[in-house]
Amino acid sequence: MSAEGQAGLVVVDKPAGMTSHDVVARIRRLAGTRKVGHAGTLDPMATGVLLVGVNRATRLLGHLTLTEKAYDATVRLGASTSTDDAEGETLTTASVEHLTEDDVRSAAGRFVGALEQKPSAVSAIKVDGKRAYARVRDGEDVDLPARPVTVHELLVTDVRPADGFLDVDVSVRCSSGTYIRAIARDLGAELGTGGHLTALRRTAVGPFTLAEAHGLDALAERFDLVDVSDVARRCFATYDLSEDEARDVGYGRKLSTVVGEPAPVAVFDGSGRFLALYEQRGEVAAPVAVFS
Repeated sequence: MSAEGQAGLVVVDKPAGMTSHDVVARIRRLAGTRKVGHAGTLDPMATGVLLVGVNRATRLLGHLTLTEKAYDATVRLGASTSTDDAEGETLTTASVEHLTEDDVRSAAGRFVGALEQKPSAVSAIKVDGKRAYARVRDGEDVDLPARPVTVHELLVTDVRPADGFLDVDVSVRCSSGTYIRAIARDLGAELGTGGHLTALRRTAVGPFTLAEAHGLDALAERFDLVDVSDVARRCFATYDLSEDEARDVGYGRKLSTVVGEPAPVAVFDGSGRFLALYEQRGEVAAPVAVFS
């Protein structure tokens, strides 16, 4: 089924072994349009919720990444790697025989709240216009500065021995920009054993969860698109326009009205159609992005 001309989000359950770009390429073929992009990269080893915008909805993606995300992950204690996950080369190993479950839970609790987190060198963060992972691949030493993130919740759901290591299952709810690989690395450092990520599944991006995500095979059978107006209502505060205001919004004009806090607000015409994102700037509301 083609979505040519339609605008909205596809909530994909990304399989392991595919890049986010691979998923975008597949959705382009299924949707019958090249206007496709994704919000929030998932590493090839990771699975789970990947939001893919189609047609006009691609312009929403940059705003959707500033949202809360949730993950289920497995951290292996007893070894550190060059990539902070199972795909990298082992750098160090250490015994975990002295660790108790209480030790692990106590250390994990120290990674909840506002943190200064140092991203992995193989992240997609750009350094002078080039992705950090590309610089590492080219043999450069990359040292990314720490940046503020927030871990709202980190639950240890299981701790078990695994081939001389200790595997720790966690569920994490965090701000966008938080690296779960970095949590694995830092938890291992905190415990003095080294640590890396062996499994990662994203369970939610903002209000979109695995419950409504679809595998690529299922999407080939039935292309399920969340309409752009529904996306806007679920992700932003809303404001209903008068007929005159809707006309002004169509031309991208400022509004002499109050739409809310100085953050993007989705504005709708009288028929409930999503027209634009506006934000309050002093006594006027100004356009952030116009979609009508």
